[in-house]
Amino acid sequence: MSPARFVEIPSGHERAFAADLARQRSTEALDPTIEAGARAILADVAARGDDAVSEHALRIDRKSVQHLGPQEARAAFEAIDAPLRRSLQLAAARIRQFHGAQARREKRVRFRVTRPDGTVLEQRIRALDRVGLYVPGGRAAYPSTVLMNAIAASEAGVREVVLVSPAADAPVVLAAAHIAGVCRIIRVGGAQAIGALAYGTLTIPRVDKIVGPGNTWVAAAKRLVHGLVDTDMIAGPSEILVISDGTAPAEWIAADLLSQAEHDPDATAICLTPDRAHADAVIAALETALRRLPREEIARASLRSHGLVAVVHDLDAAVTISELVAPEHVQLAVGDPRALSRKVHRAGCVFLGTRTCEALGDYSAGTNHVLPTGGSARFASPLGVHAFLKRTNYVEIGPVTFKQIAPATIALAEAEGLDGHAEAVRVRRARVAEAGARAPKAAT
Repeated sequence: MSPARFVEIPSGHERAFAADLARQRSTEALDPTIEAGARAILADVAARGDDAVSEHALRIDRKSVQHLGPQEARAAFEAIDAPLRRSLQLAAARIRQFHGAQARREKRVRFRVTRPDGTVLEQRIRALDRVGLYVPGGRAAYPSTVLMNAIAASEAGVREVVLVSPAADAPVVLAAAHIAGVCRIIRVGGAQAIGALAYGTLTIPRVDKIVGPGNTWVAAAKRLVHGLVDTDMIAGPSEILVISDGTAPAEWIAADLLSQAEHDPDATAICLTPDRAHADAVIAALETALRRLPREEIARASLRSHGLVAVVHDLDAAVTISELVAPEHVQLAVGDPRALSRKVHRAGCVFLGTRTCEALGDYSAGTNHVLPTGGSARFASPLGVHAFLKRTNYVEIGPVTFKQIAPATIALAEAEGLDGHAEAVRVRRARVAEAGARAPKAAT
């Protein structure tokens, strides 16, 4: 039995096939039971603060809330194996380099419009003051999540990053927090952690934005507090779509599919190729590789439910399907990846060439691995420095401009039935006109 579904897509049927695939993999509606449970936890945290956070942490995670700081993080960094320490430092340096360049560009995008009478319309950009970073810890510890989120926030200029995680005391998580410069670390997870960050307690500060992936309870809580604080994208199951022309060995493509399938039984792994023999080889390589994979059970479940190897008419047909599915990761394992990449726009991240496997992007390429899922790459962007910046408009109106726009403002306000708005302009008209008349005329 094939570990993944195999299909052949006739020319001209790509759009119908992709539409069906996209419907299957679009973000599912939130389980109402989970949403109700998360809502109850959030309400309890809002009402009782630290006591509620502690009780839910003990009840759900069977762990007490623990506050950790720079000393514990540094000690963990110094205690981990030297090769792992160097690997974290390498990844962090590359992530910092990419996001530093991003920050220099993002912070330049401020502008002002001026007029001779002193009118100034301006937009200024500044970093958020405090951000909450959620790092999952159910199946494993995720230091890469710490680096990706905290370094992007740091390069944006965020003053304080508060890290919460049920695995916050894991040495590798603490070591990553030390490298990324996180100074406040709290061992607490679930909806109670999100509530604490959103509302604030005596010991956990309220933040401006919450970022980072989590389970369905965390996702539900983030949806519910959005608006009270800002949140990043709601992370869904991992996705990879590989377009392969047979240039890479089938074993490489199988490994790339499994690199996502091993995440979660709901992860999606798709290979599109115009080469039928290559498709058969990929399926055979999947079975061989699965038997060696420590997380075989998870990966098999993923491939059984959401795995696909499909033969398409040509590479353009593969791109058509990819653009309609809009997956988290697109990997172009083809002979001329740069040319093909010019046609790929709707993806979280695109990996060019047979050498450039998606796993490199997850850890040490330097780009951010927090990416839109569930088809949201149609409109959403990767996490980056911009996610931690806010823009504020500033307006100063001079006398000539006031005279020009006052009548239109009054007319529009009256048309909307907002007479108070109109009156706020009217009461100024005479005084502004009088001041304009007294103003000395410019020399000719």
